[in-house]
Amino acid sequence: MREHLAIEFARGLLLDIVRPADDRALPAIIWLHGGAWRMGDRSWRPDFARYFARSGFVMISIDYTLSGDAVFPRQLLDVRAGIRWVREHASEHGILADSIGLWGSSAGGHLAALAGLHGGARAILGEPEGAGSAAVQAVMDGYGAGDLLAPDQDNPPTAGLLGGSPGERRELATLASPARTDVASAPPFLIMHGAADDLVPASQSIALYEALAAGGTDATLYLIDGFGHGFLNPAGLDEVAPGPRLDSGRLESDPSATAKLRSTSGRAWPASASFGVIEEFFRENLGGPAAGDEA
Repeated sequence: MREHLAIEFARGLLLDIVRPADDRALPAIIWLHGGAWRMGDRSWRPDFARYFARSGFVMISIDYTLSGDAVFPRQLLDVRAGIRWVREHASEHGILADSIGLWGSSAGGHLAALAGLHGGARAILGEPEGAGSAAVQAVMDGYGAGDLLAPDQDNPPTAGLLGGSPGERRELATLASPARTDVASAPPFLIMHGAADDLVPASQSIALYEALAAGGTDATLYLIDGFGHGFLNPAGLDEVAPGPRLDSGRLESDPSATAKLRSTSGRAWPASASFGVIEEFFRENLGGPAAGDEA
């Protein structure tokens, strides 16, 4: 593996790159960490060597401004800045500039979904017109919030993100809701959510999936029986501590859990959610060499 760590991509924001020791240009996956928008950093991530640098992807983890320092839409603009940086520096880091995916968990899943939906817009919310493309070719959303105006999202983390309750900040909450965003130019989506999640209810991902399906987007949703929040985390990573117990490490330890599957894609998906499903989703939509195919 080759690592390039703590690269500043925007003022005060850093990213890490982990890639195979492979001189070919490869697709890239940008990871967005969880932490209720108010905690965490780019180090809160799966094992990048295993997921999925060894399989031929350039893995990138980026920081974004936490809600204690700035309210929405700062976080979305940070993610777009990160995507642009990756595209602008693609040749330097051996990246296929038109094969970039987003992968996020919890707050990061929410931001991945929003950034994917807004990717077709060259400039939003005051960005300079010549800032460059922030488009991505695939989005994996792990148990992110879909509709911040739903009653179950009237909570302290959401108020922190918006600078007030969703009812008080209705216009901003609408803007921050992937399920209420135009999906006309959306890339393919894979969504996974625990059916027993009591922090971000599965209804949030259902709302996003239904909006994507209604708009004709290639979208797939796994509702995993018995899973709670945080199952994409490495074992031992507790992104909301102190607080409710998370299911950290569970997808890795239980890759055959039963799930309810909904999809608009027309392809045959495995019955169980797993890291293997996530890898194949990105491979199908980003391309690049097959796993184990060495230069």
